[in-house]
Amino acid sequence: MLFRSLGSTSGSDSLTPGPNTAEYSDDHSAGAHRSGDRVRRGVVSFVRRSPRMNVSQQRSMDTLASTYMIEVPRDVTSTSVAPGAHLDLPKIFGRTAPLTVEIGTGSGDVLAALASAHPERDFIGFEVYLPSAASTLTKLHAARATNARIILADAAAGLDHLVEPGEVDEIWTFFADPWHKKRHHKRRIVNPDMARLVASRLRPGGLWRLATDWDDYATWMLGVLSAEPLLKPVNTGPDGFSPRWDERPVTRYEKKGLAAGRVVHDLTWRRAEKS
Repeated sequence: MLFRSLGSTSGSDSLTPGPNTAEYSDDHSAGAHRSGDRVRRGVVSFVRRSPRMNVSQQRSMDTLASTYMIEVPRDVTSTSVAPGAHLDLPKIFGRTAPLTVEIGTGSGDVLAALASAHPERDFIGFEVYLPSAASTLTKLHAARATNARIILADAAAGLDHLVEPGEVDEIWTFFADPWHKKRHHKRRIVNPDMARLVASRLRPGGLWRLATDWDDYATWMLGVLSAEPLLKPVNTGPDGFSPRWDERPVTRYEKKGLAAGRVVHDLTWRRAEKS
C-alpha cells in the first residue's frame, strides 16, 4: 500500500498507481462539499478548465501515469483529497530521503529538471489540470526522474491530508495565478491559511521558495509571509525580497513575464527552529 490510513472511514485505504483518465470529471472544485444531491463549491485557488488533452498528452497519460502518478482517495470532486490517509513515502520511493513538494507543476519544467539534478532527494508535485499533469509526465520520463511523482489534486488539500507535520524539507510555489481583481484575492494560493499550513508541514529549518512576476502579488506574498510567526526570511535585500534562486530553471512563464517588462521577485522563507 502506498499510504498509511490515519483512521478515516471516508474511503479506500490504499493508493492505486496509474489512474485511468476516465475517472476524472471536469469538476475541479477541490474545496467543494456535497449538500443533498448538489456539490457546493468552496473557495479554491483555481477555476475549472477543460480536461481535454492533445494526442501526445493522452499518450503520456496512458503510458506513464502508472510510473509517475499517484492516485489518491477522493472526497467529493476530482481534485479533492479524502481525509484520513497519509502518503507512505518509503513505500512510494523505496527509501527515506529529503522531500520537496511543488505546488503547481505547470508543464513540469522545474520539477523534471531539479529532480534529475538531485537524485538524492524525493519530489512530489501537485497539479490540478490534466493537460499540465500529462506534460509533466512527459518531462519526468525524458529526464529519467524516477525520484519524482505527481498527484492530481488541490495542493492545499494534499498538504493538509496526505503530509504529516514536519515531513517536508522544501516547498515551492512558482508563478502561481495572481488573481488580479480585488474580489478574487481570496483565491490566491498564498494566503494566511496556506502560510500556516506550509509552516506546519515544513521541518524546522525547511524552506518555502516562491517567485512571481507581478509586483502586487509579490507585495501581497511578502505581507502574508511576514505575518506568519513560524516563517522567517532568508537572505533578503532592503526591499524584503530574496535573490533569484540560481537553480530554478527559467520557464516559459518567467520568460513571458520578462518579455513583457515585468520584474521577477523571489522569496525564500525558513521554518523557525522552534514554534
